[in-house]
Parts: sequence; C-alpha cells; structure tokens
Amino acid sequence: MTKKEIQFTYDEYDSIDDLDKNSAALLEKARHITSTAYAPYSNFQVGAVALLANGEIINGSNQENASYPVGICAERVLLSALSSLYPNTAIDTLAISYNNLNGESNRPVSPCGLCRQSLLEYESRLKHPIRIILSGMEGKVQVIANASSLLPMSFNSEDLQ
Repeated sequence: MTKKEIQFTYDEYDSIDDLDKNSAALLEKARHITSTAYAPYSNFQVGAVALLANGEIINGSNQENASYPVGICAERVLLSALSSLYPNTAIDTLAISYNNLNGESNRPVSPCGLCRQSLLEYESRLKHPIRIILSGMEGKVQVIANASSLLPMSFNSEDLQ
C-alpha cells in the first residue's frame, strides 16, 4: 500500500478592498448579479461573472424550479450562455458570489460538484486555466488559480479512452 496526498493552495483576502481593482470590480458585479437569481425555494441567490480572454464580460445567476432537478446553478447558466454567445472563448477569471436571504452571506462558498465538473471540462477543453474568485456579499475572499484545483481526481476525457 502507498499513501498519497492531494493538496492545493489558494489566496485568502480579508475583504474585497484587498483585491486588485480589476478583480474587485468583477466580484462587485457578481455580488450585484445575485439579484437576478430566481431562487424562490432556497432563497439562496448566486451570481457568477466571467472576464473572457477576448475582454468581454458575461454573467449568470441560478434559476430554480418547483421541479428541483430542473433548476440550474449560476456557473452552468454562465457556461451555457458563454458557449452560445462566444463559442470556444476562454475564461480568464470567474467571480462567484451569493446572497443567502435566510441568513448570512459573509464567507466564501465553493461551487457544487456538478459545477466543478462543468468548469473543469470547460477549462480542459480550451486548455486555459480559469482563475476563480469566491466570496459572499461581504467578508473574506478566496482566489483559486484554476478550476481543476477544485476537483482533484476528477473524471475527464482520458478516462473514456
């Protein structure tokens, strides 16, 4: 038997004020985009905003449905719009924020497993790392160098060969 370990590092800032101005502006847009979420069941509004390699900015917000499996997370709404509007365009930076209408929104929350897999696939397909900024409406901010860090030991195209 061999023991193995997987680790990744990320940067954590005390607040949005500690980010460079471009990252802070992107996060501020993600915080604003949470208000476009349709989340009448969970009251957990998520906004995602991406700076693309071509300089464009695109956003998405979560869209719930009374039939729960039909809802879609903000990250995948963004990826779907991106694939339609700017096919094969890489994401440089993705900022994700949330507003929990039932409680506090003062710490970073990471994407769900399905979104992690979708972000990893997009990153792998375009061979371009997606830098991810995570934060609530206030408080600490985490910056992760690439989407693949969020899903170690992932299932990918090599597994299908």
